[in-house]
Amino acid sequence: MEETFKIIDLPENERPRERLFRYGVGALSNSELLAIILRSGSKKENILNLSSRIIKKNGGLNGLLNSNLDDFMNVHGIGKAKAAQLVALIELSKRFKSYKDGDEYKISSPKDAVELVMEEMRSLKQEYLKVIMLNTKNMVIFIRDVSIGSLNSSIVHPREVFCDAIKKSSASIVICHNHPSGDPTPSNEDINITYRLKECGKLLGIDLLDHLIIGNGNYISLKEKGIL
Repeated sequence: MEETFKIIDLPENERPRERLFRYGVGALSNSELLAIILRSGSKKENILNLSSRIIKKNGGLNGLLNSNLDDFMNVHGIGKAKAAQLVALIELSKRFKSYKDGDEYKISSPKDAVELVMEEMRSLKQEYLKVIMLNTKNMVIFIRDVSIGSLNSSIVHPREVFCDAIKKSSASIVICHNHPSGDPTPSNEDINITYRLKECGKLLGIDLLDHLIIGNGNYISLKEKGIL
């Protein structure tokens, strides 16, 4: 059986867990925090070096949050077990910041909707369009991705946007999409799509409350801009 470097093999004053108890979790680096979760390195590399390399290879913490199983499996020293640990950690971190736990969540402002999707969408490498569906009390009842890729009217078809909203008897929807560039400034196509979906919603009796464009930690509400 291949021997691996474990945290216990490090000098005591360099062990992340011991440093956590002595100095507090805030004193630990990102690599040390990841090392505590993964626990062991490989035959040729200790866990601190491996953790540091994982973070660096995936583009820092933001890149890490947008990585998947294949990304991790392509890192030398990462097998199925560690890849599974990493994607589980990423999913938990996203769920801490988003509505996925079944609790009731009310949308009273654009910021409320942004808080549901920001952590998941801010570092995506492609454009995603999400539909947040609400009941008559503006409580979230369902969230769905309806498209991936550059947004244009040929991809974003109203029937896809409103399909689940009709099935769920939604009273209204909020649509959100990200700009991978990090700049949430709306394009002409973004605005045209918004007008089209607003008119379709009127015919269906499902109000389009807002179109939110997500950047890297910032956003623009087309309702607040007076476009909706």
